Amino acid sequence: MEVTREAGVEPCKKVDTAITRVFGLLGKRWTGPILAVLMEHPVHFADLRRAIPGISERMLSDRLTELGAAGLVVREVDEGPPLRVSYRLTESGGALEPALKELRVWAEEHLPEAEDGTGPCCG
Repeated sequence: MEVTREAGVEPCKKVDTAITRVFGLLGKRWTGPILAVLMEHPVHFADLRRAIPGISERMLSDRLTELGAAGLVVREVDEGPPLRVSYRLTESGGALEPALKELRVWAEEHLPEAEDGTGPCCG
């Protein structure tokens, strides 16, 4: 069977590997909100958890570990007393600020909020 193409229609090309990498990390649930909170300033773990309703301690810890391994977040221990752990963005993490701001603007214009204040996919 012969496949024919319409005039002017290009074949679908493979997705860019950089896009695959970025969404492999940033596309995970909770990653965006964590980065958004950390954009402002370093935050203690407990305060970060309170700032993101619905996230468990385990999930927050896992995501922070992933972001640290990717070089976007640094974990810092405040010796105390009391001993407290805080997180801040690295230079690479901070470089995401313009992209996150643009995504926020896009979401405000194109993603309607649900009745509970979340987007359609964030329930």
